[in-house]
Amino acid sequence: MRQCIIGFHQDEYGDWVADLECGHGQHVRHAPPWSERPWVVTPQGRAQKLGETLDCKKCDEESP
Repeated sequence: MRQCIIGFHQDEYGDWVADLECGHGQHVRHAPPWSERPWVVTPQGRAQKLGETLDCKKCDEESP
């Protein structure tokens, strides 16, 4: 289920997590070559992603 990004925080390991409108979080790591997300490492990059959507795996699991 697609959910809007409303903010970001770092987990206990320093990895970035997108805060979703549904209340869930999703890691958004920049870990080349597996994940190319260079925008996550700067405040400006993260700010540009506010309001965009991600597929919330937890919502998908909770859906009937």
